[in-house]
Amino acid sequence: MKKTIIIVITVSLFTACGIYKPYTRPEVRTDNLYGVEYATSDTTSIANIGWRKLFADQHLQRLIDTALVHNTDLQVARLRITEAEATLNAAQLAYLPLFNFAPSGSISNFDGAKTSWTYSVPVAASWEVDIFSRLTNAKRRSHAALLQSEAYRDAVQTQLIANVAVYYYRLLSLDAQMTVTKQAVERYREQRRVMQALKAAGGANEAGIAQTEAMLYAAETTLHDLQYSIRQTENSLTLLLGDTLNTIERSTLEAQSVPMELAVGIPLQLLSRRPDIRQKEQALVQAYYATAEAHATLYPSLTLSGSAGWTNSAGAIVANPGKLLFSAAGSLLQPIFNAGQNRSRIKIAKAQQEEAKLAFQQALLNAGAEVNNALTQVQTARSKTDTRRKQLRSLERAVKSTQLLMLHGSTTYLEVLTAQQTLLDARLSAIADRLSELQGVVSLYHALGGGI
Repeated sequence: MKKTIIIVITVSLFTACGIYKPYTRPEVRTDNLYGVEYATSDTTSIANIGWRKLFADQHLQRLIDTALVHNTDLQVARLRITEAEATLNAAQLAYLPLFNFAPSGSISNFDGAKTSWTYSVPVAASWEVDIFSRLTNAKRRSHAALLQSEAYRDAVQTQLIANVAVYYYRLLSLDAQMTVTKQAVERYREQRRVMQALKAAGGANEAGIAQTEAMLYAAETTLHDLQYSIRQTENSLTLLLGDTLNTIERSTLEAQSVPMELAVGIPLQLLSRRPDIRQKEQALVQAYYATAEAHATLYPSLTLSGSAGWTNSAGAIVANPGKLLFSAAGSLLQPIFNAGQNRSRIKIAKAQQEEAKLAFQQALLNAGAEVNNALTQVQTARSKTDTRRKQLRSLERAVKSTQLLMLHGSTTYLEVLTAQQTLLDARLSAIADRLSELQGVVSLYHALGGGI
């Protein structure tokens, strides 16, 4: 019998040799991950810049500080780390023997005889010998779960910082649109007064006044829409802050500044920088060790158990003295009858591991696309700046010229209104361009894993 057990253990050890190696990252391709046009060997990246340095606006900094303290999603993410730490601690304790302490006692008296009492103080212990790394793999899987929860917290934090900045810049954009639209309202009112004076002098008709008033009312309606959008954006931002609804103190769109040089580093840095990629990789690590745990079910498990106790009742009724008793045993269980079920578990675990690997690879590809999109967004917005300035200068001259021509009867009111509306649209477009640039910088910072 002893020889049989030795043979089983020896064969199992050789069979299991090499199965339970520590996780190694699969080969990933990062060449041209950002696109050929953005390929670089420079490791400098704006992701290494602290968010306070990138977002220099003090109002925005205070909002981000508040969000990092009070945002409920971030608080939940931090609690998940606590849960994962407890799970890892439980996995580490599995290496230790399990003790059971259950003292008991009783008192008896029969037909007036002398009262007798019995007691026992037993202690039982059992210990699983981790000969096939089942416990080791469980601990490693729990450690990966802890790292994944930390990466999740970082992902929530970086997304939170980005969202606060995006909403803040959107508010500034709406404020700028409000200012431009109010100026347009004043111009339309002035234009109406001019048209009414021209009509009185016989130089204009009711149609021109009506058309001017229509443009005025349209601009005033836009003001109401903008006010509604501002209120909505403020509400969305205060929810991110974990605060009650309130007015957001803020600066102006013109006062914002972002770095002109936007270094992105090399794609390989994303593996350690972006928390969502780290999340996916730690999910792969967990799947890897889950597969190893499934393999362990095919091999024997060895459990040593023993007990000791102090008692005054050991095989006979004895009042005193107490006696110390010991026992020990070992068991070797080979899962023969569940082999088919265990092999099915292995197939499932392998499939889940492959799914996790594909999700990890896809997350890296998604990150590369996000970096490319953000860079393109910023560059497009900046390339439009000079052209937009030229357009605005030309339109301002056009408005002045058409107004003078109308006063001298050389053009119609329609040309004046058209020039004014085109100027308004161009000014609003310039605001949209600036917002696109700022949001593009935020997106790039987030896409590179900045904000941790």
